[in-house]
Parts: sequence; C-alpha cells; structure tokens
Amino acid sequence: MKNQPTTVKLRTQKPKGLLVAIGGNEDKKHELQILSTVLSLAKIKTKKIEIITSASNYPKEASKAYYKAFTRDPDHRVGIMHITTREQASDVRLLERITAADIVFFTGGDQLRITSVLGGSVIEKEIIRKYKEEYCVIAGSSAGASVMSKTMIVGGDSSEALRKGSMGVSTGMGLIDHVVIDTHFVERGRFSRLMEIVSMNPNNTGIGLGEDAGIIVEDGCILRAIGSGITVIIDGEDQKYTNVAHIASEEAIAIENLKIHTIVHGYGYNLSNKKYLKPEDLMKMDLGEGEE
Repeated sequence: MKNQPTTVKLRTQKPKGLLVAIGGNEDKKHELQILSTVLSLAKIKTKKIEIITSASNYPKEASKAYYKAFTRDPDHRVGIMHITTREQASDVRLLERITAADIVFFTGGDQLRITSVLGGSVIEKEIIRKYKEEYCVIAGSSAGASVMSKTMIVGGDSSEALRKGSMGVSTGMGLIDHVVIDTHFVERGRFSRLMEIVSMNPNNTGIGLGEDAGIIVEDGCILRAIGSGITVIIDGEDQKYTNVAHIASEEAIAIENLKIHTIVHGYGYNLSNKKYLKPEDLMKMDLGEGEE
C-alpha cells in the first residue's frame, strides 16, 4: 500500500491585541466616529494613549488634532512621541510609556519614516510584543496603517500601475502578515497598484482603505469595517493567470480572475477562510469585546 500524503496544518497563536487601520482623512473634529471607536476598544475608564508622529514632517501639526480628539474626555492620559532618530527609538523612558499604554496611535505621513527610525528598535519590538501578548489597541491612519503589514507599499503612481516594476515595496512592522494595506484608496484611484501587488503574490490579500474608512482586526484575521467610507478587498487566491513573470519591465500586466469585494460600516471579512461577513455574521462573532 502506497503511503498516503499527509496534510500539515500550521498553527499560529492568535494575537491578543486589536489593530485599527484607517485610510486617512478621518473625522477629527465633529462626530469622531472612527476615533471614538478606537477609544472604546480599550475597555477601561482612564485610558493611556501614546501618539507616535514619526511618519510626519510636521509632527506638531500631525498630533494636534488627535490630541484634541482623544482629550475630549479629560480623564484620558495622552502622550505624544516625536521619535525621529534611532537614538530616540532606544530611549528607555519612551519604552516604559509604550509598555504602559492601552492605545498606541501612529499618525500619517511617510511610512518609510516609521520603519527607518523604528525598525528593529526596542520600541518597535515592544509594540509587536504587546500586540501579540496583551489586550491593547495598535491604531494608525494613512502611513500609520500601511506600516502595519509585513509587505508595505512605499511608492508608485496610480497612473503607472499595472506595468511591471512600477510599484515600490518594502518591509513594514509585520503586525499582520499575508496582506498589503493601501490608503486613500478610493479617492486617489489606487485600485490598479494594489491589483499589481496582489498579482505578483496572490498569497497576499489587498486591503484598500478609503478616506474616513477603517478596519478593526481581531484574532489577526477578522476584519470589521468602521467609518463612513469604503474598504476594498482584493483576493488573489483564485487567480488563474498573470503574465507578470514573462514580461519586461514597464510592460502591461494581464491578470485573470482576481476577486474584489467592498465592505462598509457593519460588514467584514475573514482573511483566514476568505469569507465575506455580513452584519449578522459579525454579530454572532461577538467582536471587539476585549477585557474590563
């Protein structure tokens, strides 16, 4: 009797924390729909929040609106970290503040400023540890959302996308794997550039966050849409064909059978089994309850 093939199942430990990735230009002055949700996920009355402005060239301006939004409740303790050097990224006092934080929030700007300053630092390692081992909230807007994935888009004009070599990619913080997150997605017409990235490695799911749109990520794989905007999911698992490996640089890319979904507030998506989640599905999952 011939040996039967065995199926190996890889078990990965679910992170205990939550991610909140925001597409940019979220409401910071009025209803605060997304930012209020970020606060509500930390299930304690007095929340310790640290705002990291490393992505921005204008850190004071970048942090001002978030500080005002998060301190509407005077009980919250909000700190701002203008980390711009590798030396600062190893500061023990800043590290202790990260350890004590209930919410760590990254502002927008340029995601390469985050990875080049924080990559491999004790602060980055502590953020990753907290996310994996503790109930906490790691949130970010625009560049602060793009940096969450292991594969990170760092450049490429939408008008030039779907031509081989037009997109720049690098390594992000790796809080979530097998996805690529793009921001300002609908408003800046970034469909083609995310399609290109997914076509080159269909194991990655593309997540395109529109403005004033966000997702909560629970258990490392369950997405729940929040905000008034649109989130686009590009799934390459059933991709049948692409010519990307057989064409020269700058030639046009052909792709067969990408799946595209959109989710809006109240809807979701399971990255693990590629299942679209309607409001009734999410209600059964009891998402975002956290700990008291």
